[in-house]
Amino acid sequence: MKEKFLKHLEELGVVETDRLLLAISGGHDSMVMAHLFQLCNYLFGVAHVNFQLRGEDSDRDEQFVKDWCSQNKIPSFSQRVETNNYATEKKLSVQMAARDLRYAWFNEVLNQNGFQYIVTAHHLNDSIETVLINLARGTGLEGLTGISAKSGNLIRPLLFATRAELENYAAQHEIAWREDSSNVSDDYQRNFIRHHIIPAFKKLNPSFEETIKETLSKIKSEFSLLEADLKVWKEENLFNENNVIKIKKSGLEFPEGAARLWHCIKDFGFRFSACEDIVRALHGQSGKHFLTHSHKLIVDRDFLELTTINDTWTQASIEHEQDSATLGPWRIEILRSNNTEPSGNLSEASVDLEKLSFPLVWRKWRAGDSFYPLGMSQQKKISDFLIDRKISVGEKDSITVLESNDRIVWVAGHRIDNRFRLTESTNRVITFSISHI
Repeated sequence: MKEKFLKHLEELGVVETDRLLLAISGGHDSMVMAHLFQLCNYLFGVAHVNFQLRGEDSDRDEQFVKDWCSQNKIPSFSQRVETNNYATEKKLSVQMAARDLRYAWFNEVLNQNGFQYIVTAHHLNDSIETVLINLARGTGLEGLTGISAKSGNLIRPLLFATRAELENYAAQHEIAWREDSSNVSDDYQRNFIRHHIIPAFKKLNPSFEETIKETLSKIKSEFSLLEADLKVWKEENLFNENNVIKIKKSGLEFPEGAARLWHCIKDFGFRFSACEDIVRALHGQSGKHFLTHSHKLIVDRDFLELTTINDTWTQASIEHEQDSATLGPWRIEILRSNNTEPSGNLSEASVDLEKLSFPLVWRKWRAGDSFYPLGMSQQKKISDFLIDRKISVGEKDSITVLESNDRIVWVAGHRIDNRFRLTESTNRVITFSISHI
């Protein structure tokens, strides 16, 4: 066990001088992990979370860990959390609430005390159970890779070992540990899989765990190959323009188009079935929308355009002496001068200050808005102006206008109104410069 443990740590890039924060519950998995780190002379502290879910048993677990740390002169940190209250407040399951609470606190302890890694005692059976849970819920290939051995500052050095191997090690070395009474209940999905599904598989294949271990290794390797291919594809077909994610439609016209698209937009709430619908709509009428709770995807002429749904920013007021303002993802800087030479930069608008009435209104453009584009004596609808400028449907959602006394001064980032242009009689100039925050 010790040799396998050290080899796994080496593969994870952990060295003896690293300061490690061990997440210790008091159960046999985490106590075996603590024993191994102590045996191998690593520098570590212990963090224990009391979730207050099992009454006095939870308190006894906490005291057990504190006593072990005190006897072995190991720095220890403990925290009590109101898991049920947090779960109710955030509308989470108790398991997810506990996960959020413990990792948030672990990271606090790590940052405040100079540890390099948070270390958990997840083992091979935990990884297998995770795969089966993902299968039951529905998953892509990534969900079949199991638990990652390293993710940022989090490492899991026991993934090479089965639960039975850890139990045997604890017995052989007379390691004291605490039993979590909730482990015997089938109320949790993971326990049901542990008590019923995996034993059934082991009847079919007594070496089930080792077989799955090899399979997980293969899937992880194949997934890495797919990720490398997807990275190249994204470089050619996906880019960000003015906070709009654009995906070339031509890059999705293959049998695996829905899968490529799903890997690009799944983090924004889009399901695989929606991606199949989107790909089927590629050659339909432009402007079709697909929505999640936070994002909107639009099928435009040559691109799919993904934008954030944000109806909370609508307008801002700009006073006479103000030198900057923000609206949603935009910021305007304001400069007053006597320079009557316009820059020609579309992100800047230099207008006649004396023609403005304050406060100015800076807002999203609306259907029906019109203005007199610079150089024109006739009024034009902004909707037609944007079409002429070939502004995509996704970009239109974030176009703003600057307004003075109900007259549009500037279609921000595109064109000023001819009525506010600089002339030979202009004495005072005000320049607005727009940029993404």
